[in-house]
Amino acid sequence: MRNHLKAALGLFAGAVLCVAPQATALPGVAAGPTGDTVRTTAPAGPDAAARAAAADPAYKILVFSRTAGFRHSSIDDGIAALRDLGTANNFTVDATEDPGTFTTGNLAQYKAVVFLSTTGDVLGDTQQTAFESYVNDGGGYVGVHAAADTEYDWPFYEGLAGALFQSHPAIQSATVEIEDRAHDATAHLDATWQRTDEWYNYRTNPRTTAHVLASLDESSYAGGSMNGDHPIAWCKDYEGGRAFYTGGGHTDESYTDPAFRRHLLGGIRWAAGMTNADCRPESGYTSLFDGSGTTGWQQAGPGGFTLADGTLTSHGGLGMLWYSAEEFTGDYSLKLDWRAAGDDNSGVLVGFPASGDPWSAVDNGYEIQIDATDAADRTTGAVYGFRSADLPARDAALNPPGEWNTYEIRVTGERLEVFLNGVKINDFTNTDPARSLRQGYIGLQNHGDGDEVAFRDIRVKRAGTQPPGDRTGPVRGVGGKCLDVDNAGTADGTEVQIWSCNGSAAQDWTVGGDGTLKALGKCLDVSGGGSADGTRVQLWTCNGTGAQRWVAQSDGTVRNPQSGKCLDASGGTWNDGTPVHLWTCHTGQNQKWTLP
Repeated sequence: MRNHLKAALGLFAGAVLCVAPQATALPGVAAGPTGDTVRTTAPAGPDAAARAAAADPAYKILVFSRTAGFRHSSIDDGIAALRDLGTANNFTVDATEDPGTFTTGNLAQYKAVVFLSTTGDVLGDTQQTAFESYVNDGGGYVGVHAAADTEYDWPFYEGLAGALFQSHPAIQSATVEIEDRAHDATAHLDATWQRTDEWYNYRTNPRTTAHVLASLDESSYAGGSMNGDHPIAWCKDYEGGRAFYTGGGHTDESYTDPAFRRHLLGGIRWAAGMTNADCRPESGYTSLFDGSGTTGWQQAGPGGFTLADGTLTSHGGLGMLWYSAEEFTGDYSLKLDWRAAGDDNSGVLVGFPASGDPWSAVDNGYEIQIDATDAADRTTGAVYGFRSADLPARDAALNPPGEWNTYEIRVTGERLEVFLNGVKINDFTNTDPARSLRQGYIGLQNHGDGDEVAFRDIRVKRAGTQPPGDRTGPVRGVGGKCLDVDNAGTADGTEVQIWSCNGSAAQDWTVGGDGTLKALGKCLDVSGGGSADGTRVQLWTCNGTGAQRWVAQSDGTVRNPQSGKCLDASGGTWNDGTPVHLWTCHTGQNQKWTLP
């Protein structure tokens, strides 16, 4: 939002939301009812499947297809399809069934490793260790179909894959429901996808530990056994790396299907770090806009938004489409997907009073900006005019024009946190008595002629619906002091202590759904996995062991289940720099903690 346009644009009452008919037009173009031209998703085809959304630097992937159980006839077709995708999208494919290629030195050359319908035990202990190290160092994993029928006795792999095979019915057509239309693996798809494959049932539901991209409508086919919640494709950040899995790919025909090939390409691009996405587990959100209509929304000011392909695209302005059906009070998390066509300007407005004047929202609320080329306090991720985003973090997380991004805007009291593709990029606290984040409406800005920004899947989670994982903020203990990483160090073994709360990154902890407490990219850890009173509690590389699991108790303590003991601020007086350690639980004040 550029303030210097305010006087020039003025305000025009009575502008309405432009809603385009849901009809197919020429590829890539649809006309709105007023003649506005807006971009739509081009129909899938062989050429579309072979192109990535942006030009990627050259990289290499390893395709591993060893089988120690059932062997799929589609493996050769899969390798051929991946080679075709690589040729068209600037990556090189090395294909192997030799477990000896899994050495630390050899794996280091690959951005991602694809397990293509592997079955059974395919790696030895030394090779497993090398692959774990590869993932810990940021390597990518792509699991296709029977990759879930692999390595049942390797806990690290089960966590990486997200879920393991249990059974399957006969090959048949089913309706795939696309839950995330921002991830590069699914952004090209409609809200539902009808396709034929062998549909796996899984031993566990991955939804609590992974971000579900697509799921099966079990009423659309016979043999689903996951009680109506049946994820079939997902992604997750795992132990330092990225993991993507798709249950499709049993049939030979899958690998000539343009939509499935593009699905695979998107999974590879994300796992290889060529594109970003919010792959944190997600639950408890209620839809405000699901693509089917704009009930509850009103346009304020000139211009508007065109609705096509389940997408709202801005045109004209300066105006605002706001959700007038509900004023948000208390704490909430707002998520939405957005895409800029080029150097375009828009924003998400929060905390403003009900008004048909878009400038009232600007002057009385806060705008989270979308415009990657503006000044620091007016660029993507900024709280417009008040606080710049963390620009290095923003730049690392931001997808380029033409690709989708996901915002989470989290309001806790007067605190506003902004996450871009799952990465925290801004943390702002309102101190203006004339404004309040505690109550107000939300809206989308249409900035002006030539600014084309699209939005999908707007959803909100209100206070009281947040799951136990994925909460970020200070951990407060005795005397109101905060759990703190000494000197913000990141070396394994760095001391963890209590210190006066200061809002620094050394005191910013994430409560993970897997029971971890993370700061500065590493985990709160019991030294050596010990259980003796006084065992050092430190910062350490996350490794999935019981030494890094913590469970908040109803009495205010935080317990390490492996040892059965509690996080404790040592001694009988507690000053800045007092270390924390493990101690028999006694519910004293030095064992009481308030998590984010």
